[in-house]
Amino acid sequence: MRIVVGTRGSALALCQANWARDRLVILRYAAEIKIIQTSGDRTEQVSPVTPGGGSRSGGGKGLFIKELEEALLDKSIDVAVHSLKDLPLDQPPGLTIAAISTREAARDVLVCREGVLPVGASGFDVLPAGSRVATGSLRRQAQLRHLRPDLQYVPIRGNVDTRLRKLDAGECDALVLAAAGLIRLSLEARISETFSPDRLCPAPGQGALGIETRADAMTGESSVERAASALDDRTTRHAVRAERAVIWCLGGDCSTPVGAYAEPNADQLFLTAVVASPDGTRLIRTSASGPLAKPEELGNRVADDLVRQGAREILDSLSQAQIL
Repeated sequence: MRIVVGTRGSALALCQANWARDRLVILRYAAEIKIIQTSGDRTEQVSPVTPGGGSRSGGGKGLFIKELEEALLDKSIDVAVHSLKDLPLDQPPGLTIAAISTREAARDVLVCREGVLPVGASGFDVLPAGSRVATGSLRRQAQLRHLRPDLQYVPIRGNVDTRLRKLDAGECDALVLAAAGLIRLSLEARISETFSPDRLCPAPGQGALGIETRADAMTGESSVERAASALDDRTTRHAVRAERAVIWCLGGDCSTPVGAYAEPNADQLFLTAVVASPDGTRLIRTSASGPLAKPEELGNRVADDLVRQGAREILDSLSQAQIL
């Protein structure tokens, strides 16, 4: 059986899908790529920093996965490759996340336009006051405002290549992006600084790929089931399950200003999570450790601690602002 790997057509999406296809070929599976154009590729009507944009039925990141999931359900592809951080928590009926890849770097990075930083200097802390820092993430914007309220934070749309072109054209002075995307595209040389998780906590699942397929293909010993299991990394799966449990317990989605990062160490996970108000004036952080084999239990415990510190008030204010 030939495994058809579905993907968007952007350079990064193709790079990620090629990783899955190449790994399957190495393991002696017949595999091919099929490009699916998504609503998100055809329109830029939704602001990337609007809260609540992560559902499949609404706007935001859901626009980039809807057609891929429809292709799975109509059996024109066998698996879909997604950036896991963009994949909503709720799976549509009939679909499942069959595998989670080995994680690329999970952290966020700063990319600066040439000439913005003082000569010989590098990094976020030395950006001149008033510099325009672009990000498509409310999570990043909220945490960055907490660190540097003296900078201007502006929204930006487009894939990695588009954002870099906008930066170089002077539409902003700096970008904040996921390290994984730049690394996969061999653009590490553009990185000015890599943020540690205790300064800028990554999105749940950042750096990992989610391999989605039909639930009925995961019953028995089907070729799709065997292929998916070959792409799965157990340690990464446990780590991102802990991270996504934080969002689940808080009632958020992939557009909520919540960061969560779990670092494995032998049979343990160390989980850090952050909730921040969009203006950066309030930031709540907590961390805990627990068994690698019980990731949801750890995520629930961390989410409960965030709620005790006031996370619910921050998230409820976002919901009210959206209604108004």
